[in-house]
Amino acid sequence: MNKSELINSISEKAGLSKADSKKALDAFIESVTTTLKSGDKVILVGFGTFSVAERAAREGMNPSTKQKIKIPAKKVAKFKPGADLDLTK
Repeated sequence: MNKSELINSISEKAGLSKADSKKALDAFIESVTTTLKSGDKVILVGFGTFSVAERAAREGMNPSTKQKIKIPAKKVAKFKPGADLDLTK
């Protein structure tokens, strides 16, 4: 599912116009992004938790030249599904 398909789904399920659904989705994404950039978690009970993890610097290899390269440390977004998000049902 891409963003426009998600907007259509939100529109149908919530009874909103597509324009309002797009605004709601954009506001959600912006809120989550801002929260993660500040180093906080976003906890949605029953769905899951968005958080930030730090990856340590490491050594890698350029696959085309086989030359060793240094990969710098960075922060990455993580998502941990909640217990109620059971996809086997």
